[in-house]
Order: sequence, then structure tokens, then C-alpha cells
Amino acid sequence: MKKFGIIATVLAVTFTLAACGGKDNKPAAAEANSTNSQQTEAAADPIKIKIADTSTNPVFRVAKNKGFLEKYGIDAEIITFATPAEGINSLFIKQADIGWGADFPSLNAVSKGEFSIIGATGTDTEASAAQWKLFVRDDIQSAADLKGKKLSTLRGTFLPYLWEVYLKDNGVAVDDTKQIGQGGFDEAFVALKKGEIDATWVVGATLIDKFKAIEGVHELTDMSKTSIRIGGTLIAPNSLIKDHPQAIANFLKALDETSKYIAANPDETADILFKETKQPKEATIRDLATNNWNIGFTQESFDSLTNQKDYMVGAGIIKQDFNLADKLSLGGLQQALPDSFTYKQE
Repeated sequence: MKKFGIIATVLAVTFTLAACGGKDNKPAAAEANSTNSQQTEAAADPIKIKIADTSTNPVFRVAKNKGFLEKYGIDAEIITFATPAEGINSLFIKQADIGWGADFPSLNAVSKGEFSIIGATGTDTEASAAQWKLFVRDDIQSAADLKGKKLSTLRGTFLPYLWEVYLKDNGVAVDDTKQIGQGGFDEAFVALKKGEIDATWVVGATLIDKFKAIEGVHELTDMSKTSIRIGGTLIAPNSLIKDHPQAIANFLKALDETSKYIAANPDETADILFKETKQPKEATIRDLATNNWNIGFTQESFDSLTNQKDYMVGAGIIKQDFNLADKLSLGGLQQALPDSFTYKQE
């Protein structure tokens, strides 16, 4: 009887602990299952890639610094360029494996090479448009005064498109201005300061403060007062997408988790960017409202790309028209973030 009593007591305690712990352990079990699932996905398609980036974009650097990329089996090296367009161009010479940028350089790339769009950054908003400021010399008080002036267009970017729409909407012919191609904002800054150009579009808190400080220069308007809304896209070589479909899905998951982390931790994000690129912390925090991504692909994303493609074909920037849907590779996005995919495929 004594032996039976001991066994009964042990069993009773065991069942009691199981009953009490079952409810409390569900979140832990779910978390463990989620972690195991992520590890399985990463193990199924580990990859080493080079990512083309700029010094002011926080997403990739936080993704690497905080281990979001590593969590999904992605060993990433970040290569910094003056503009996103330069980064996208680097894909052609295999200097980088994944690039991002405004719709314009992305379309230019996919029209010429074996690349596809794997997702959008969700930055085609009113707030983002308002961050593009037009700085002009003080003798220019209206768009009409731009006639006969020298206008900066960063090579490979969407700025010629923005200039054409802005000037046309204000009754100025593009041919009545002179567009000057430049390699980056720093080159435009020096040229505006020296009087070699008369106007330039600028984005980013640090750059805006820098241009505001130029003597004899002022802000005339911003892009939100035009009809242009520029999204951002991520592009990759078709070979990479074909050979590593799970890695592409994992990559997009990592960026989505990174964006959420950035939104919740702006001060730490600013610290990371300052440490890596010397971007002033206050500038990063000011930019985060419009410089943090919402990974997905919407019907609006497709429409924006279509409008710019039509412009580029009409202007001869893209020599051979193409079916935009053929340049979308969104399987990884649909797998990774199905709720953020609202594009209605034909």
C-alpha cells in the first residue's frame, strides 16, 4: 500500500503539472515551432549574397546588424553606392546580387537584362513624395522662371520624368531648359553652390539641410504638389530567383521583420546607421516616417510601374517595349507575405 501510495502521488503530481503547464506552455511551444520552421526554411536554401545599397537607407543595415538576415540563412555583404540607380546598374557587372531603387531605374534594368522585380518597398505615398524638395537659385520664383535654366538630373534616375511632368504642368517646354546629368547629390550640391546648375531635386533630411544652407538658394516646391508618385522596387537576376526560390522568400520575410523592428526602435536604428555610415542620428529619425519599407506588391505598385514604363518607352529611354507582367517574379513574396500581395494578376 505504501508503495502504491508513492506511485499514485507521483502520477498525481505529474498530471497536475501537465494540466497546469499545458495552457502556459502553448505560447512557448508555438514560438518553438515558429523558430523551428524558420530554421528549416533557412537550412533548405542558405545563400550568400551582395546587396547594393546607399548610405541613408536603414533597412538592409539593420537587417544584417540585428541578425534578421542570418536568421533566415542569408549571409549578406552590403555594398554602398551614391544612388540606388548606381546600385541597380552594378547588377549588370555582377558587383551585386540584389538591388533596390525607384521604379524608373528598376524598369530600365529589367528592360535590358535578365532581371525581375521581386517586390515593392511601399514608399509611393504622399508623405514620401513631400520629401522630394526642389531647390533653385533665388532668381527663380516660379516654375515659369525655369525657362532657359540648367536643371540637374541624376543619371539613371527618374528625375527626367519628374522634370518633364512638372515643367509641362506649369507650361514650360522641356526643350526650353538644359538638363545636366550628374552622378549623385554631392555633385549636384557642388554644382548648385558654384552656379553651374540652377535647380535640383533633393531627398533626405541630411541633404535637405545641406542644400538649405547654400547662400542664394531656396526651396521652390516639393514632389507632392505634382502628379508624380514614385514607388520603390527590389530586383534580382532571374538566375538567382530560379536557383534559390526559398532564399528569395526568406529574404523578403527578413526585410518585413526588419521594417517592423525599425518602426519600434527608431533610436537604435539611428545608432546603427550613424555607426556604419555616419548619417546624423537626428536625420535618420526624421527620415524614418518615409524611409522605412512596407514590403509587398499592390495594384497601385503595378499601375505606377506601368505609367513610368509608358513614359520611358515614349521618350526612347527604353528602346524595346515589353510586357511588364513578364518582368515580375512575385512567387517568393506571395509565399512569404501573402497578406501584402494585392496585385490582381491577369
